[in-house]
Amino acid sequence: MTDHPAIPGEQPKKDIAFREFVMLCACLMAMNALSIDPMLPALPAIGQDLAIPHPNDRQLIISIYFLGLGIGSLLFGVLSDRFGRKRVLGGAMVMFILSSIACAGAHSFAMILVARACAGFFAGASRVVTVGIVRDRFKGDAMARVMSLIFAVFMLIPVMAPTFGQAILWIAPWRWIFWALAILATLILIWMMARLPETLLPENRLRISAGVIFRTVGSIMRTRSSIGYMMASGVVMSGLIGFILSVQQIFFDIFGAQEIFPFAFAVIAGSMGIGSLVNSRLVSRFGARRLSQAAVLCLVLINVVHLAVILAGHETLASFMILQGATMMTVAFTASNFSAISMEPFAKGAGVASSFQAFLTTAVSSALGSVIGRAFDGTTLPLTLGLAVFGSISFLIVAWAERGKLFTRPHHAGLRDTEFETLR
Repeated sequence: MTDHPAIPGEQPKKDIAFREFVMLCACLMAMNALSIDPMLPALPAIGQDLAIPHPNDRQLIISIYFLGLGIGSLLFGVLSDRFGRKRVLGGAMVMFILSSIACAGAHSFAMILVARACAGFFAGASRVVTVGIVRDRFKGDAMARVMSLIFAVFMLIPVMAPTFGQAILWIAPWRWIFWALAILATLILIWMMARLPETLLPENRLRISAGVIFRTVGSIMRTRSSIGYMMASGVVMSGLIGFILSVQQIFFDIFGAQEIFPFAFAVIAGSMGIGSLVNSRLVSRFGARRLSQAAVLCLVLINVVHLAVILAGHETLASFMILQGATMMTVAFTASNFSAISMEPFAKGAGVASSFQAFLTTAVSSALGSVIGRAFDGTTLPLTLGLAVFGSISFLIVAWAERGKLFTRPHHAGLRDTEFETLR
């Protein structure tokens, strides 16, 4: 596999092979999954050790992380547009590692919530700066395809993460999950600093000023496709957040299946990896818009069927896993495509745009996802109803963003397959 330029004619002085680039970006983005999914089987132990009174309150250990993530997302993309991607990302990862160590040493519910909020804040860099790095090199459908490949590799992490967390619990206290997270993040940091070149071209660097930020955000707000797809992404991803917040209680309390939870979670999460891989193969042919719009419709239909199963009294562990797995596959089609469509107009200011995108989508998804999680009532109804309702709202937002012209592929949507292969 040969090295690739950012855009035809622009070759960094020191480059990284395409496969390694995808793997590294996936690992950087996977820091968030590593910070969430291994905790799921440990929530009962954490709740008992830290005297958390109500089972639903344990969800705060996850949701406070998302709050920090949303706030941090506002800052780090802006900084990376001024000082470069690599320097900003490296500094934030150091602080993330220290925050994870603080989580390992927390001895009260309040302490772990503060440490988790800090970890989420600094982890915001791994998300927005990585998207900026990809946008530095690709655009349009080519970016959607690269993001899909990254998500396909990235999804290996949440597939294995609960099993990883459960394995630690078999041999050590829950605090070692955070120690292991700090060690893994350190290894990723060393890899990134040693191998990734700076991808932000000097002419694309922006001075940090309120004017620059407001102009970029104003441009996003005036660009109907960008703000529309960012909002739609946040709404549809709320179902994923609701699933993450509820899934431990669903398997433990509803189905009594705590023994198989890590493996069942791996199956459901694995469907997202399959969806991302399939999307990477299809997006150059059909376009990001067609695929993502069809995926949202399928998400709604799947959850309408799931609602019928629940209301008819036929919900079982098998039905939940099958229908939830199908839902997560459709979510995978929306994630990378919505991101690529909304970022397409921003070569300059990609960091600011990525920051705003991450903040908006995280704020919307965590707020709506928390509603789903807090509504847990000992059944799968709140989760399924939330997925159906928010999926429908997301589709309506996309229809607004496209002025009602759905399932089309603009002639400027991105690079053709042959151009993508040249980039590789």
